[in-house]
Formats: sequence, structure tokens, C-alpha cells
Amino acid sequence: MNDSQTIGILKGLVIDGVNKAKSGHPGGAMSSMDFAYILFTEFLKFDPDDSLWLGRDRFILSAGHESMLQYSMLHMMGWLPIDELKKFRQLHSKTPGHPENFHTKGVECTTGPLGQGVAMAAGFAIAAKHLAASIDSKLFGHKIYSLMGDGCMQEDVTLGAASLAGHLKLSNLIWFYDRNRQQISGNINRATSDNEELVFKGFGWHVVTIDGHDHTQIRKALTDAQTAERPVLIIGNTIMAKGCATQEGNHETHGAPLSADERTKTKQKLGIPDGEDFYCPETAVKHFQRRFGDLRAKAKEWKSTVTDRQKDNDFKTTWNKYFGKEDWSKLTPVNWPSGGSVATRNAFGDVLKQWATDIPNLMGGSADLEPSNMTGPFAKAVGDFQAASPKGRNLAFGVREFPMSAIANGMALHGGVIPFDATFLSFADYSRPALRLGAIQKIRVIHEFTHDSFYLGEDGPTHQPVEHVMSLRLIPDFYLMRPADARETRFMMEEALKISQPSALCLSRQKLPTLEFTPAQEADCRKGAWIVQDQASPDLIIFATGSEVSLAMAAAKDLPKFKTKIVSIPCWELMLKQDKSFQDRMISPDCKRRVSIEAGSTLGWQKFTGMNGLNIGLDTFGASAPMEQLVEEYGFTPAKVVSRISSHFKD
Repeated sequence: MNDSQTIGILKGLVIDGVNKAKSGHPGGAMSSMDFAYILFTEFLKFDPDDSLWLGRDRFILSAGHESMLQYSMLHMMGWLPIDELKKFRQLHSKTPGHPENFHTKGVECTTGPLGQGVAMAAGFAIAAKHLAASIDSKLFGHKIYSLMGDGCMQEDVTLGAASLAGHLKLSNLIWFYDRNRQQISGNINRATSDNEELVFKGFGWHVVTIDGHDHTQIRKALTDAQTAERPVLIIGNTIMAKGCATQEGNHETHGAPLSADERTKTKQKLGIPDGEDFYCPETAVKHFQRRFGDLRAKAKEWKSTVTDRQKDNDFKTTWNKYFGKEDWSKLTPVNWPSGGSVATRNAFGDVLKQWATDIPNLMGGSADLEPSNMTGPFAKAVGDFQAASPKGRNLAFGVREFPMSAIANGMALHGGVIPFDATFLSFADYSRPALRLGAIQKIRVIHEFTHDSFYLGEDGPTHQPVEHVMSLRLIPDFYLMRPADARETRFMMEEALKISQPSALCLSRQKLPTLEFTPAQEADCRKGAWIVQDQASPDLIIFATGSEVSLAMAAAKDLPKFKTKIVSIPCWELMLKQDKSFQDRMISPDCKRRVSIEAGSTLGWQKFTGMNGLNIGLDTFGASAPMEQLVEEYGFTPAKVVSRISSHFKD
């Protein structure tokens, strides 16, 4: 068995998997196969017996629609049974249509939305660079490889991540661009005439263009990439559906199975015996795995080095900062004077600065809004992560919201660091695809979104979020937190650290009164909701979040005819995961008069108020004016809230 025969067998697996599923993308997988094969069999560093070995290289298939390429590799590695390839795109299989990190052994991250894979790869590279500088450059000297296609190259998130990666000189980052020039709608020349070589050289990358089917050129490009001092882009000029009998170069092979006749003739051309489906003889597997003995020895040596070095207390202490058991009970309390007022964005900044020392692997930054997001003190305390200072933990992301959040996802997936990012809430829409993909992947990233309502005033409707809080609540497995004061902010930040899912803290620019908590109220708050003002048998209940909690408290003083209960719900998702007795204690289901107050869209609050309740919010865009005028205009004064409640509940 030789390389070309093994590659033919791998392509046969791709063809058969897509055919059996009656859907999929064979063309790109076939054009990328030469590079992937050389990478996996000759360059990629991994432990054949431990897919989660920390010292491994990472491979990210950014062109996630080529998933059968990765599945065929994983089968050859012994990590994915042939029966799973036969269940491609079927319910509960290990071979979903696009790779999913939580389903399939050997898949580093979930990809499919084009461009996010390479952006996450930049995050992997940042985390690895930081760990190499902070722990040991040899132990964490691994490479991050990503395979991208023409679609990835056209997505803006790719260019934003590439620009930052070039600036940071991420020499451990290697992208292979499978430039087959075909996509679903036809040749890419209908949509682009970019000179990618010039673009990436301008970003500061090392760029090499090769014949993507020439193994000698692939080997040389990958060999040179090992010692590059900058991120590397290998542009492989390839032919779509390389190896097909008559359909080479045809864009129709991008997203559909080959016809029966084409499939038969192509498999004959590839050297696959007639009538054989999912043909993969042991000789091909052995040839693919010819390097496994050396890989096992290197992984064993790496693990032994870590064990030996942990005998040194200084090394062990450093190692545990990044990979030790997390214990959030030891976080330094951050307090604010009772009776004062603090903007919740400032409270977040106070917590971030204090916990920068308590959490030595907390790493992240702002999209050019340090003074507004209050991440500046953290940056000053930990220093910037730059090419010359990879021990720094603050990331100056620049105005790159989508790449920022995708990079943060990659950092979380790599492991060893706890990433956060920050921007205005109105710009969460720029980050949203990465927020969604983070939730799908079940990864802990903390997103800080400040300027959380129309209260920011003069900047006007473009910067005043209205639908954003409710919109983010729609993302499954995503924790939206809108704290009412400084202390709620600290509690929610601590809970965000405990959750193995992404979370967003939506924070105020304006100062909010500091609330008082009993130990029991604090415990409830950490569960997502707490009773600010209680009544034994309330006949009016007000639910509120963020700045509207103090508004509800002020309004309740002028509602003497009602026995008013006030509940702050800083995190719906946390509250709704509690048992029924807790939820009933919060929402008082027997109370008929129900009100919600939140400075944003009201759609969704019916979950708590019912169809006959009163939902006070803002269902229109804001306006440019001082905050004091907008409060009157939109009815967010105690007097106007009282008037609306009294009018709605006349009985």
C-alpha cells in the first residue's frame, strides 16, 4: 500500500458516506485530501491513545462542510468506527453533517459557519502562545492547523482574525487554503478577484502558494512552516473533486452526491474494487498509521516530563494556576459602600481588577472600548498579550467584535485559560454568530456588554440597545445576566465562572443604587432570582432586571393600595433551572396582578406576567437626547410607572 492508494481509499470513504446519506459535500473533501493526508500522516503531533493529550497539535476543519474528510481521517486513526461513517448525517451518529466537538472524538471544535473555524484557530494559537510563555515553551510548543476553503476566505471574520493574528505574530498558527475556485453557485470569479497573497502579506503573514496536489510541495510548505516566525498561510491551488472520473473541477460536486455512474467510474479510477462500499483494508490503515509508534513515544516522553517537573514546587504551582482544580470559594470579596451608587460596568471593572490576581488564567479584553467597558485597570494589572509579551493577559482586540468573540471561543476550546471579551450591548449583533456557536459547543466564555439600554442617552438609537437583551435570551444554553447593582454584578460574575456555557453580563453606564442583601437573599440571587421586597400574600408582583429594579422599588412606595412584592431576576436561565418550589417562591403563581419592568423589548416577559399582565419596556427605537429627557419620554420614572400600574389594575 502506498500514499496514492491510501488517498484513493480515503476519497472512496468520502464518496460512499455522502452517497449513503444522500446529502453532503464530496468535491471540497476530495480537493483537500492530499494536504490533509500529508498533514495527518507526516506532520500532525497527537497521541493515538489519548485524543485529549494537552501537548497535541490541533487540527480545525474550518470548511466544516468537508466533514467526511475529517471523519475518514479519524477512522484511519482508529478513533471512529466504519459503522459511524455509514451513519453520516443520521440521528445520534458520531458523524453529523458538520463536525461537532462534543459528539466526536478527535474533533477540536464545532465548525460549519464559514470563517469561524480559522478565527477560532487564532484563539487556540493565542492560548498556546500564552501557555508556552507562562509554563514552558517546549511543553506547549504545538502547532494549530486549520483547513479553509474559498467560502472561508470570503467571510469578513476570517480577515479580521487574520489581521490580529499577523499583528501578534502567531508563529504557531498555520492555515491551509484549499483554493479550488468553486463554490455552490459556480466559479469564485463571479464574486471575487482578490489577491490573497498580497492581502495576507500585508497582514504580516508568511505566505506560500503551491500546487495543492503535489506532495513534495505540500511537504516543503509544512516543513518550512515549523520554523516560521509569523503565522503561515499555505495557498494550495487545487481542483474541485480531484480524482473524479469526469466531474473534476465541476462546482456541482460541491454540495451534492455523485451520480451513480460517476460514483462507479470514479471508484474504479481510484483503485477501489468493483462493488465495494466503504472499502478500507487493513493494509491501508497500517500505512496510514505507520508513524504511530513514534507518536506514542513522543507523547509518553511529554507526559513523563510533566510528571517529573511537577516534583518542583514552583513548576507545580504555575501548572496548577492553569490546569488545577477550580475553587471559586477563595475569590477575594469585592464590596461597595452601602447607600452609594455604582454603575454596574464600573462594578465589573472593580471585580475584574481584583480577580486578575485571584484568577491567574483569566484572559481577554475589549473591542477598543477599554475606558467604556472598564477593562483598563485589568489591562494595566496584567499587561497586554503582544508578540513581545505573550505572558500578558489583556487582549487589545481592536474594533473586531465578531473575530473577537470567535477567538475567545477558540481560547476556551484550547483549554488552560478562561477567556472574556467586551463591547457595547448594541454591538452584540456583530458577535452573535460566535455567541451562538459558543453555546452550541458548550464552552465557558464570559462576554461583557455595557451601555445596556437607552439610558446611555445622546449617542442615539444606533447605540441604544432595545431588542438585544431579549434576543440573547433566545439562544439556547446561553446565560444572559443583567444585574441590578454592583453586588449583583459580583454574584453574577462568580456564577458565570462556574458555568460550562457562555454567559453575557449586560451592564449599565449610569450609576445604580447599591442594594442590601441578607445571606439568604444572596444565595437566592446566585440562583438567578431573589425577592427584593416581600409580602406574605402579595396582590401585586413586579419583576425587574438591571436598572429597573431600583425603579420598581421607588414606584412601589407610591402604590399603598397594593401589597407589592418585587423580584429581581438577573438571570432567567439560572432561575429556570431551579426546582419548582424555588420558582414558585419567586413568582408567586397565585398572584393575579403581575408587572415586568425592563428597559428593552417586552416580548418574552409574558412568561412571568401572563397574557393579562402589564409589561413596561421599550418596543421602539430610542432617540438622541440626554438621559434625563429620555427617562421622561419613555415613562421610566417612578410616577409614570405608578400611573401605568394604577391604570392597568383598576379593580
